[in-house]
Amino acid sequence: MPALAYGRGRSYGDSCLNARGRLIETRFLDRILAADWGTGVIRAEAGLSLDELLRISVPRRWFPPVCPGTKFVSIGGAVANDVHGKNHESAGSIGAHVRAIGLARSNGEVRELSASQDNELFAATIGGLGLTGLLLWVELQLAPVGSAHFETETLPFADLDGFFRIAADDAGWDYSAAWIDGLAKGRHLGRGLHMRGRHATNGGLETHRDPSLAVPCDMPAWLLNGRALRAFNAVYRSRPWAWGRGRTHYDPFLFPLDGIGHWNRLYGKRGFFQHQCAIPMAAAPDAIRKLLALTVGRSEGSFLAVLKIFGSRTSPGILSFPMPGATLALDFPNLGAGTSALLNELADIVLEAGGRLYPAKDATMSPRHFQAGYPNWRRLEAQRDPAFLSDFWRRVTGVAA
Repeated sequence: MPALAYGRGRSYGDSCLNARGRLIETRFLDRILAADWGTGVIRAEAGLSLDELLRISVPRRWFPPVCPGTKFVSIGGAVANDVHGKNHESAGSIGAHVRAIGLARSNGEVRELSASQDNELFAATIGGLGLTGLLLWVELQLAPVGSAHFETETLPFADLDGFFRIAADDAGWDYSAAWIDGLAKGRHLGRGLHMRGRHATNGGLETHRDPSLAVPCDMPAWLLNGRALRAFNAVYRSRPWAWGRGRTHYDPFLFPLDGIGHWNRLYGKRGFFQHQCAIPMAAAPDAIRKLLALTVGRSEGSFLAVLKIFGSRTSPGILSFPMPGATLALDFPNLGAGTSALLNELADIVLEAGGRLYPAKDATMSPRHFQAGYPNWRRLEAQRDPAFLSDFWRRVTGVAA
C-alpha cells in the first residue's frame, strides 16, 4: 500500500492526499537540529512550520528567505512544493535557498542530498510533491533582517496595462503583489491595487500573534453572492487610507489571510477551487486579459484575484512551478460542474500561452494540461520512491498503485 508524507495539510488540492494508501503525519518532526545564528544556516526537521520558525528566527534577526501566502505550512511541504512568495523577483523560490536535504527511502536508505551530492534526486525532491521518499530534514539559508517590519507602498491602477506599467518599476522593492478586482469588466478589466514592500532596516523584532478572529462554522452559500462581492471590492479598492507609503509588521503584509482563523469556511461546505497559473512574460498581458475576461462574464466569477511577477532566478527543482513571467491566482466557490468546466477553459488559455498550472493549488488539472506544462515530469517519475504515491500523481500521470 503506497504512502505519502502529510505535513500541515495546506495544499488546496489532492497533492497531499492518498486515498488508496497511507499518510505519514510529520507535524511532530518539528525540532531545529542545528543552527548557526552567525551565518543564518539552520537544519530543521521537515514538520517544523514557518509559523514556528518565524518565532525563533526573527528575534535573532533572520527571516525565512521565501514565504508563501500562509505561514502555517511545514518546511518539508514548502520544499516539496518549491513554494514562492511576494519576493520571487529578487529571491526565487525556496528551492534556491536549500543547501541540503535528508531523505528516507522505502528501501531503508537515508540519503543526504545537495546540489553536489546525489544531485538528480536532490532536484527531483525540490518541488517533487513528496514523491521521492520521506523528507526528514532541510538545511536552509535564512535571510538577514534588521526589523520585524516592512516599509510598504500601495498604488492603484485603472486597468491591466496599468499593472504592468507599475510592476516594471519595482526596483528597490523586494516584495510585490497586486490585488485585482475580479468583478471589473470592460475598460476597467484588471484594475486593482499594487502592493510592494521591503524589510525595514530598523525597528522592533517582535514576532506575530495568534489570530484574534475566526470563522466559527461553514457559512451559507448565499453569503458570497455577486452583489456582496461587488460591494466588498468597491470598498477595498477605494479606501484612501490604504494608498501611499507606510510601515507594517510582516504578519499582515505577508500573511493577510492568516489573520482570520478558518477563513476557508466562508466558502461553505462545498469549499472552493483555486486556479493559479504561470505564463511567460511575452504572452502574459494578452493571456491574463483573456483569463479575466472569461471569468467576469460567468456566475462562477472569481471572488479573489492576485497577480504578480515571477523573476528569472531559477530553482534546482525539476517540477518547480514558477517561470519568468507573471502568475495569476483566482478563487472560485465550488458550484459544481459549471466551475469544473470554467477551470478547464482557463487551463486551455494557459496551455495555449505556453504556461502551466500550480500542482499545490490544483484539484482539477487534466493529464494533458499537466504533461504539457511539465514536460520533465518523467524525470521525477524515474526518481519517485516506488512506495510513495499521491492522488494528484495518479490523476495527472495515470500511474496506478
